[in-house]
Parts: sequence; C-alpha cells; structure tokens
Amino acid sequence: MTVVSTLLAEPPFRRIVQFAARLLPVSILTKDRWSAGDRPQYLAGLIYAADQAKQEGREAIAAIEFGVGDGYGLLALQGHAKAVERETKVRIAVYGFDSGCGLPSGTGDYRDHSDRWRSGDYPMNVPALKARLTSRTTLVLGEIHETAGRHAVAEPLGFIAIDVDLYSSAVDALGILLRADVPRLRHVAMYFDDVEEHYNHRWAGEPLAIDEFNAASKRVKIDRWRGLRSGRPFHEAHWLDAMYLAHDLDAISATRLTRGPRMGLGPS
Repeated sequence: MTVVSTLLAEPPFRRIVQFAARLLPVSILTKDRWSAGDRPQYLAGLIYAADQAKQEGREAIAAIEFGVGDGYGLLALQGHAKAVERETKVRIAVYGFDSGCGLPSGTGDYRDHSDRWRSGDYPMNVPALKARLTSRTTLVLGEIHETAGRHAVAEPLGFIAIDVDLYSSAVDALGILLRADVPRLRHVAMYFDDVEEHYNHRWAGEPLAIDEFNAASKRVKIDRWRGLRSGRPFHEAHWLDAMYLAHDLDAISATRLTRGPRMGLGPS
C-alpha cells in the first residue's frame, strides 16, 4: 500500500474518500474496498462469487436473499448484481424468498427470540416491490420451509443473504445448500444479518441454525469468512463479522489445482 493510500485510509480522510466513491463512476472493486454504497455486504459477496465463478469456469451464478421484507435489501442486491455482471461478465440471477406476509409463528420459544419478534412482523407490499424489480430478479413468494426446498434455481449458488430473523426460518433457508438439484460454487459467500446483535447467542437464532447445519451436514460446512478485513479502510465495520463462507468439502477434495490467471476480485 502506498503512502497516499495509507493516508487516505486514515480518519477523517477516509470518510471523504468514501463519499467520493459513492458519487463517482469508480470500479466495483473500489466501491467494495471503501464500502461505498447501500448494503456493502451484498457487494462484497457478489464480487467474491464472481471471482469464484471465473476460477471454476462458470458463466452464471445465483444470488439469493432469504427474508425480503420491505424489499430494500433485494433492490440493493439487484443493483449490485447489475454492476458486478457488467464488469465481470458473469451473469447473475437474483432471487428473493419471502412469504410476503411477514414473519411466521416459528417455534414460539427462545430459539426464535420470542422476546423480540412476533408473527406478522415485516410484511411486504408485493405490488409495489414487483414494480421495481427487473427481469434479472425473481420474487419467490411462499413459506420458506416449502419454497427453499422446491423452487427451481438453475444457476450455481454464489451468494446467499440470510435475513429471516428466526432460527426456524434460517434452518429452512440453509436447506438450499444441500439440494442435489441446485448447483453451487465450491465456496459460497453468505451474509447473516442477526449474528452480531447483543441478544444473539449460540443457543438461538441464526448462530444455532449454523451450528446445527454443520453438525448434520457432512459435505458442506459453514464457517466465518477469514481475511475479509484485510486492506479495508473501514475494517471495524460490523457487517464484516456477519460474513461467512459455505465450503463444499467434497468438491474441494475432487479439485486439482491448475495454474491460471485470477480476476483479483475479492480475497482468495
């Protein structure tokens, strides 16, 4: 890193650079490095997924948000997908899974944080959201325990955002990683929205869903995304602790390293 880059990454200069990166037509790599834009976690996940797709010789990936709610996250994902596709030439299909009716009743106990969430929280204005979606985005309406297990996803899973709040819904959403009819990259970028709040613990919510998934799954394991903070001026951002990778152990074992050019989009 040059002296100028180091200086720009220091307060208060980094805030000025971040603001400029939001407004100027800079590359997606620059926007990602400076967390310049809405839902930077989504952009980081998409860039990593596009890089992985290039390494695997894939032409397309799927980016999924479980728990759409008001739709702002899905719209951000849609916008980032357009930008990443334009620069990487990897086609990105976006999917949003939601009941459309707000949170389900769930388990009704501490595992679903019954002290914080109620059935019906975060309902969706379906017509208003659909009017803002483009042809790249598919809104999948229905209970996640049904749709995550049967809705067709043709592209390899590249990025998944889990924004469902409830342990029970997170369990249902993670099931898509084990579907035999849905392809996936060897390393799938993931974001979990509720793993860093003070009320979270390993016996409830998304952390419990992750632990149970890893205990039950022999082939795919979910772990924290290591090295993601490196080189980021805003290395203290909370969302960085909510980023994970789902590793396909069998696919990794079957892969033999071949030397070739890398895109350089995101950490390896």
